[in-house]
Amino acid sequence: MNLETPPIVKTGMLIRKPIAEVFDAFVNPDIITKIWFNRSSGPLVEGTTVEWFWDLYNVSANVDVKSLKQNERVVLEWYSDNEEPTTIEWQFDPRSDDHTYIGIVNEGFSGDADAMVAAALDSTGGFTFLLAAAKAFLEHGIELNVVADRM
Repeated sequence: MNLETPPIVKTGMLIRKPIAEVFDAFVNPDIITKIWFNRSSGPLVEGTTVEWFWDLYNVSANVDVKSLKQNERVVLEWYSDNEEPTTIEWQFDPRSDDHTYIGIVNEGFSGDADAMVAAALDSTGGFTFLLAAAKAFLEHGIELNVVADRM
């Protein structure tokens, strides 16, 4: 397979909560561990590196916080020990006082064309699950367990 341009993952979701609450859910390990991974070495703070853990799968990721603008945007690079980093951007857009649209872009996949496409497809599914789980938790207080139940 030949690619003219590398794949870029784009997904998004409206969450019916104020922007400050949605933003906090993504940077605060006390909240995001109820949605996505089960533990973190710390909160997301610009210029720091944290590690996220999915203990059920014996997997972790290093996360370099490249940029963080409160209630607007977070840019991360994440990678495992044997992988090249990819860039993830979370964009938070208030749609009203109590509605927030979060857009996610993931790019920078490496390897041959087949590997890049496979990684992009996996990332699309993972970030879609993340957004659905965040929506259920923030709007209704329900922990969907989508990561644990995926495999």
